[in-house]
Amino acid sequence: MLTFMSDVNFNGKIIRGLVRQEPSLSVVRFQDVGPQNAADPEVLDRAAKEGRVLLTHDRKTMPNFANARVEGGEKMPGVIVVNDRMPIGRAIDEILSYVRRDPPAELENLVMYVPMS
Repeated sequence: MLTFMSDVNFNGKIIRGLVRQEPSLSVVRFQDVGPQNAADPEVLDRAAKEGRVLLTHDRKTMPNFANARVEGGEKMPGVIVVNDRMPIGRAIDEILSYVRRDPPAELENLVMYVPMS
């Protein structure tokens, strides 16, 4: 099963809902393991070192830094960008449907957007 890290601004209600519905899911909040003012590359580096897919609401900069890691040949377990205007229940359902459907390797070096089309 995938393991996750959420960035500092990720909605905690989504994290709690994910873990409530899938208790075996491992989610670490970056603010619990790193500095709250860390730059995006530092967050991605920590997630990569721990082999965790990053959960973020940041559509503007995080995908660019993630893609730069891939282009630079650095490890990147994946990023899931969740629309911050999406209802919490729907975000939880979409993330869990992906987690339950696809093997972890499918996200390696990819940025996925939720909602999925």
